[in-house]
Amino acid sequence: MDDLTLVKELDADTPPLTAEVRAAARTRLMTAMGRESRGGVALALPRRTVFRVAVAATVAAAAGGTVLVASADGGDPRSPRMTTLSAAQVLHKAADRTRSTGAGLPVPRNDQYFYTKTYTTRTPLKGGGTRTWTDESWMSVDGSKPSRRQEYGKIHNDPPLGEHEVQWPPNEYAKLQKWPTDPDELLKWLGRGRIQVVEPSGTKGGKAGGPAPDPDRMVFTEACLLMQGPRVMPPGLQAAAFEALAKLPRVKVDEDEVDALGRHGVGVSYPHLTFTFVFDRETYDYLGIRVTGSDAKRVDGEWRQVDKYVEMRSSQEVGVVDRIGQRP
Repeated sequence: MDDLTLVKELDADTPPLTAEVRAAARTRLMTAMGRESRGGVALALPRRTVFRVAVAATVAAAAGGTVLVASADGGDPRSPRMTTLSAAQVLHKAADRTRSTGAGLPVPRNDQYFYTKTYTTRTPLKGGGTRTWTDESWMSVDGSKPSRRQEYGKIHNDPPLGEHEVQWPPNEYAKLQKWPTDPDELLKWLGRGRIQVVEPSGTKGGKAGGPAPDPDRMVFTEACLLMQGPRVMPPGLQAAAFEALAKLPRVKVDEDEVDALGRHGVGVSYPHLTFTFVFDRETYDYLGIRVTGSDAKRVDGEWRQVDKYVEMRSSQEVGVVDRIGQRP
């Protein structure tokens, strides 16, 4: 009996997979096999057995919104096995990772600056060359000093924040320190506890005949805005944000995302939103955010969204410095 016969028997009772899903499965399988044999280490299982396990996991992943990854069995790196992770599990692993890697970040003084270095790529959906930018920003920690912000290669010299000026989410470290780091409390802070829906008489869910509002979409959107800005997070806030998102029942996995530096990762998104968090497939480091957007142009006297594109923003370096122009 050959491998193809085994596959046919294995998925006989499952819905047929699309060509795209099968191609992705083959890519993940060959990658896993390459990692298993890297460095002269032999496969812990016969190749046919590994193949059947991988296909079974792929079928489950296609049906359940999970991602297929390689992990060490019992902590022994010489005997890797295939496993699947849900979007919530990916987010929890990302939270654990950010706690361990962010522990050494200094607590800034009010007279200092947040330094961030960001790589951005933008690719038109209808074809065309990819544009790239490397941006650096120096943002006043408490907003009392002028800041220098670079976006898409253009430098903006921002004045100090006015007394009544409001930014959301805030950049000021002192304001971010007031945000809860308990995931349940942060979940309310990001949307659930602050959205009030006024329902007209005789209607349910807002507008008559319209869909019920989805507060979880606001939570996911505001978390994306929080992660997108040029800011340094207080201890525990980024991890709490990922764990809060893990509580949303509709978060899903997007396979094989590629960040602005060409690093392959796994994405976590929310239905009908254009933002996707991207994490390293092996370490679960936060790599950045993928956004599907468009430009607004005036066509026949009306503003329309045209020239759609996919944009990836990756933060490569974050730190605290004493002056504009200084780097960590």
